[in-house]
Amino acid sequence: MAKAILHMLSTLKHMSPFDVNMALDAGYDAAIPYTNVTLDEVTALVQDAMFSRAPSAALKTGIFFAGRDAVLALDMLEAAKKALLKPFEVSLFADPYGSFTTAGAMVACTEKVLREKKNRELKGARIVIYGATGVVGYSSAVIAALEGAEVTIVGYSGLDRVAKQADEMNKRFNIKVTPADGSSHEMVRELLMKHEIALCAARAGVQVLSKDDLSAAKDLLIAADVNAVPPLGVEGCGLHDNGVVVSAHGALGIGALAIGNVKYGTESGLFKQMVTSDKPLCLDFRHAFALARQLV
Repeated sequence: MAKAILHMLSTLKHMSPFDVNMALDAGYDAAIPYTNVTLDEVTALVQDAMFSRAPSAALKTGIFFAGRDAVLALDMLEAAKKALLKPFEVSLFADPYGSFTTAGAMVACTEKVLREKKNRELKGARIVIYGATGVVGYSSAVIAALEGAEVTIVGYSGLDRVAKQADEMNKRFNIKVTPADGSSHEMVRELLMKHEIALCAARAGVQVLSKDDLSAAKDLLIAADVNAVPPLGVEGCGLHDNGVVVSAHGALGIGALAIGNVKYGTESGLFKQMVTSDKPLCLDFRHAFALARQLV
């Protein structure tokens, strides 16, 4: 029987040990890292892996795309899809910096709390995403917008960079995401007061929202945070909180480890789908969100 082999391509100096462990624990017999990989190298690497095995072993061959750039990972995934030829098709999975599975988990956790405790759906909800120029924020914004939410993405270095990101998202996925400047604390609070849900995807160890910010946001329903390093992103929201009241107006908090538990299951589950599937798969944050919805 053919061994299950995963080729792991990263644009960074090192492949993530986290991702290697997850792949092997999910059922792969071997996980081979490739680092400092560029977009123009993807086709040759994919076809080299693909043509080295009999068609019957193709389903036991996987390609994983890591790195720290959501757009580049999606471009690499697309290049790999174009490189595939029947009957040698292999499975593909992009999850740069764990961001696609983290984003899927954060939005799925938010959706569940919103539905069960606020009797609302994502569709039509006003969502503001802090740290949206990062990989988790990018994916969260697209997932929420595809579900019909009114999404505002916030950058901390002025409007130009985040506006360029919103334009890229809107064109690539045919959605409407609005950019906003959050380069001062006053701007961050003003945006919070205009929205119902806050998704915090800032750098580790950065507090995004204080208790005073939460108190000022009378319409806020949920504040979710993926930062597990003190100070946490949402003051007063514990790591394991999952729908706990965090403001005098009844806003509910979702903490980083509550989201992280779903993220682990999602990434592991997608690797298992690749190993056991009877057809080639191509997985990104949309598949992560679909699985996370089943796990919450």
